[in-house]
Amino acid sequence: MRILGIDPGIATIGFGVVDAQKNETRLIKCGVISTPAHTSLSSRLEQIYHDMCDLLEIFKPDAVSVEELFFNTNITTGIAVAHGRGVILLACQKAGVRIYEYTPLQVKQAVVGYGRAEKKQVMDMVRRICNLSSPPKPDDAADAVALALCHARSSTSLLYKGERDECSTI
Repeated sequence: MRILGIDPGIATIGFGVVDAQKNETRLIKCGVISTPAHTSLSSRLEQIYHDMCDLLEIFKPDAVSVEELFFNTNITTGIAVAHGRGVILLACQKAGVRIYEYTPLQVKQAVVGYGRAEKKQVMDMVRRICNLSSPPKPDDAADAVALALCHARSSTSLLYKGERDECSTI
């Protein structure tokens, strides 16, 4: 199964592509989509959409794993990220790729085994699982790889509901 993990944003969107087969996971590519500062929101959203369409066409994933939004203190930034996330979901939907959404807690639980793990622990486990000499850079790309790994692990768990290709954490 080829999985595209996406860490949504507006200025920097992380992506990670992994191939997962039973107990073997291989990192194919990771990086970021960057939009230029001081450009209009609509221009940034258009670029994100086109870059997402390119990623979907190039890597042809079987599934896309996207982080659910978590609002901290800056609601203004959260709204901009929500716009970017919406464009990402639209690109995936139009490409006909299944979308799976995970909270940061679910990602940490799947990758590290502890939902309250520190970012450094997640990065180290991404490095180990993908058999890399160092964690992917920048952090947005590493987060996206963690999202892809989360789906790879969740979709092979005993909680997986295969009849409708949906995952359950219940």
